Amino acid sequence: MEIFPAIDLSYGQVVRLKQGDYHQKQIYSSNPLETALNFQKHGARNLHVVDLDGAKEGAAICADLIHAFCSINGLFVEIGGGIREEKQIVKYLEWGADRIILGTAAINNPSFTKEMIRNFGSSIAIGVDARDGYVAIQGWTKATEVKAVSFCLALQDAGVKTIIYTDISKDGLLQGTNLDAYRDLRQRLPEVNIIASGGICSIKDLIALRDMGIHGAIIGKAIYENRLSLMDAIAITAVER
Repeated sequence: MEIFPAIDLSYGQVVRLKQGDYHQKQIYSSNPLETALNFQKHGARNLHVVDLDGAKEGAAICADLIHAFCSINGLFVEIGGGIREEKQIVKYLEWGADRIILGTAAINNPSFTKEMIRNFGSSIAIGVDARDGYVAIQGWTKATEVKAVSFCLALQDAGVKTIIYTDISKDGLLQGTNLDAYRDLRQRLPEVNIIASGGICSIKDLIALRDMGIHGAIIGKAIYENRLSLMDAIAITAVER
């Protein structure tokens, strides 16, 4: 299973939100590039980056920092937040991003999403952020009436290779992740790589996700709060079932 340490960007700083609430924001670093390099120093092969300001505003707010992340040799970098147009996808891929995450655009513009999946294949992932079983968009600030699991099934039919599924109710609480949701998704989506996000805070969580066949796990606050060692997380998930 792949481990993705997370860098969420807001006003040029590394932050974490509590349950997606922009008013409950904890700042962890004013040097995001140093944070990424430190992750790599501790064994990270992947990096998950979200432009939170971009997600809320629908534009690439932290483009300069994203360019810097994409220039780091030896890291698989996936980028999300505010990506609504093909030219933005092309730009990030040209900079060296390995995977682009569509979220709000996937809900608001299904035809665009299907076209991007056709055009860019496995370089496109869809971020499905669920609140009470329904998809939330625009940086988790707006609820929809779209059922999260049904949306995931439609994405599988559209040919998406990777879904990043976040249970917002678990995010930032350090109380564990929603294992039942991932077990259900794994059974329903045999053709999709599922990446778990939200609340992962222990080796126990990671072993459970690994053993049910989840492709990857995004870890944020647990690393920043020293609740979970990045090196230990990478080591334990590299062990075969």
